[in-house]
Amino acid sequence: MTEVADGGLTDAVAAFEAARPRLFGIAYRILGTSADAEDVVQDTWIRWQRTDRTTVRNAEAFLVTTASRLALTAASSARARHELYVGPWLPEPVPTGDDTEHVVERGEALELALLLLLERLTPQERAVYVLKEAFDYPYRDIAEFLDITEEHARQLGHRARGHVARERGGRVSPAERDRLLQAFLAAAQRGDLAELQSMLAEHAVAYSDGGGVVTAARKPVTGRERVARYLTRTVGIYGQQVQTEFVEANGQHVVYVSRAGEPLAAVWVDASPEGIDQVCFVVNPAKLAPLAAAHGG
Repeated sequence: MTEVADGGLTDAVAAFEAARPRLFGIAYRILGTSADAEDVVQDTWIRWQRTDRTTVRNAEAFLVTTASRLALTAASSARARHELYVGPWLPEPVPTGDDTEHVVERGEALELALLLLLERLTPQERAVYVLKEAFDYPYRDIAEFLDITEEHARQLGHRARGHVARERGGRVSPAERDRLLQAFLAAAQRGDLAELQSMLAEHAVAYSDGGGVVTAARKPVTGRERVARYLTRTVGIYGQQVQTEFVEANGQHVVYVSRAGEPLAAVWVDASPEGIDQVCFVVNPAKLAPLAAAHGG
């Protein structure tokens, strides 16, 4: 943890910049979009500037506490916004290669399917899960960050882990998921309906996040046959003269689709031993901006 040497602006800037990646990582995992996370980081900086820093013994603890509480407040507002969102809401993929703008700690707690699952938790459960599982803070510290008792923090963490374990049990390895994503893309581009169906689990679901800005399915498509037909129809309509590229986002492989340099979609899958059970398309232009910026779009 960073100790505050004095109340000077130089030390304040240095402490904040050292903590910035972690502050962004916490806020992004809780909120699901880089824009919302950056707002939290900026508001944290404003509060840090206005604080009498001579009274702060530990800069990182102060900054993490501020960012966590701001993100928790924002998450309550975001939940209301998501209820009004046009069509399915999906987390925004952020580039995580070594040369990308957003450098955040990697790991399972950054994966897109898990971030989508965390949306089903209460904001407090999500915050505790993120701070514990992604950043390995002890419950004593988490309780202080969120202004709750340690016992309550443990209860929230236990509930969150239980929910995630029930929903995320039996996942394939990242390497197998990548292999399935490549095979899925090839079959979709060929329009091979039978091959697509063979890779999909019986209760597969496809989500398409257009945010009401671009054309996208406004309800999840469910069932192996319906998902396969939806995929082949979508590729048939939008798949002409497009470029596809496997890129790293959220520490996993994602298909980045563009046409003439303009971003069209980001696609990822999740899978169990029974096959691909979740196919996600982000086509909302605002949510594609970070990937576009990182990959020349």
